[in-house]
Amino acid sequence: MKKYTNKSLITKCAFREKRERNGFFMKKYMTYILIFLCIIVITPQVFADDEDLEEEINDTAWIYEQIEAASSNATDEPNINSRSAVVYDRTSGEVIWGKDEKSQRKMASTTKVMTSIVVIENVKDLSQTVTISNKAAGVGGSRLGLHTGDKITVNDLLYGLMLESGNDCAIALGEYVGNSVENFVGMMNEKANNLGLSNTHFVTVNGLDADEHYTTAVELAKLTDYALKNDKFKNIVGTKNYTVTINGYGKAIDNTNELLGYLDGVYGVKTGFTNGANRCLVTSVKRGNMDIISVVLGADTKKDRTRDSIEIIEYAYTNYKIVDVTQNIEKSFEEWKNQNRVKTIKGISKYVDIELGECDNKIIPIKNENIKDIEININSIKIVDAPINRGEKIGKLELKINNETRISIDIIIAEDVNKKDEKKYFFEILSNLKEYYKRAIIHTYEI
Repeated sequence: MKKYTNKSLITKCAFREKRERNGFFMKKYMTYILIFLCIIVITPQVFADDEDLEEEINDTAWIYEQIEAASSNATDEPNINSRSAVVYDRTSGEVIWGKDEKSQRKMASTTKVMTSIVVIENVKDLSQTVTISNKAAGVGGSRLGLHTGDKITVNDLLYGLMLESGNDCAIALGEYVGNSVENFVGMMNEKANNLGLSNTHFVTVNGLDADEHYTTAVELAKLTDYALKNDKFKNIVGTKNYTVTINGYGKAIDNTNELLGYLDGVYGVKTGFTNGANRCLVTSVKRGNMDIISVVLGADTKKDRTRDSIEIIEYAYTNYKIVDVTQNIEKSFEEWKNQNRVKTIKGISKYVDIELGECDNKIIPIKNENIKDIEININSIKIVDAPINRGEKIGKLELKINNETRISIDIIIAEDVNKKDEKKYFFEILSNLKEYYKRAIIHTYEI
């Protein structure tokens, strides 16, 4: 009996131990499964541009409400949610309004402005066919929906890149044009350097978050301004709907830019979102002779970036005018020039002609209330030693508004002035003696 009892206890203990061991492994496996599921759910939001996963703004009535509200309060200084923003005038290259516009920030899929212009400038025939790689097909986030082995033209990849914000398109284009994504990123940084964008650096072709992937609002505006000078780029980003062809079959896509087709004058450009960059939007707008680019970076929600963009755009158009100050400058200079002849020392001519140097732009945005405050200041030397060459700088004309210099133009010598030689001095002395003798005779005759 005792022996049976011991065996029973051993069996029960073994069973209990086995059950606990199985339970332990079951918990362990469940933990792994949960971790795996978390990675699947979280990873795209952390590392990829999730423009397609954001809440859609399908309520056009809401957009029109924001436009009306912004127009009603447009005289007030903008108070926006976005961490960084700018309104950039394309004609003058000046900043009309900004908020931390020079601060470095992640920019998500607005990166694709650079991706697309590098492709356009380096591919002569956009009808060339690209075969999609495993890498391009496997990228997460917003996608055109390409699969390994799919065939699509460079042209349609560009539309998928800029309208659908396709990360798969970005990888495919980088591999095709640069032979590798890494080489293509190098081309992007080289272009940024050539454009003088010293606070812009690229690590990815699609805008996925990376520590050294950044720009500033004002430099992104300058990059966009450059890209919009290319007709192909301008046509793509201004397209509301398009049908790409993949493996011979059509697929309709829509532009992710929520302001295109709704806000007066909008003709592009690009949206963006990652967890690191938050919501971003670059918008180009033209009304009359005023052509601007607005950039908002780091908005909390899609509605915030939409509202912020509308607010700063309406503020610019309500409070600023584009003014051609050419007449102001030329009239002031001619009046000053007529009263201030520039003399020469030892020059073959007594006076030297002067003119204004080159000025990149005399058409600038001016706040409505300050148009009457345009002031022209001119400073120049009045005597020059010969010889002096044409083009030498002798002064400056400055156009100021509220004591801020908006335009600065060099005053330059308009013609070469040679120094007198001995022969010239000899004939000058003879001429002076002759004049003196003539006056002396006249004076004697009068006496």
